[in-house]
Amino acid sequence: MLPGFLLLSCSHPETKVVPRKYTIEIKEMRFQPDDLQVHVGDTVEWLNKDMVAHDITEEDNKEWSSGPLAPGRSWDLVVTKSANYFCSIHVVMKGKLEVP
Repeated sequence: MLPGFLLLSCSHPETKVVPRKYTIEIKEMRFQPDDLQVHVGDTVEWLNKDMVAHDITEEDNKEWSSGPLAPGRSWDLVVTKSANYFCSIHVVMKGKLEVP
């Protein structure tokens, strides 16, 4: 009986994960950072600090897109899964959201 009691007394209750907000800056024709580890429920904000319009488009299935963002504008996404994304206006600009 004692080992079972110790096992139960050492268990930790589930901790609630509070969603976080991350900002990815768009500047110098790049997403900065271009690879970000996040969790489901986190919010990612893309902020266009470049001199031209950009967009953020999910790469594989085009499941979501910000539409064109003028300089100084931002767009938010609540993360539901990992995704590769790119700027469909400047296709060399790529990024990744990684959910563990």
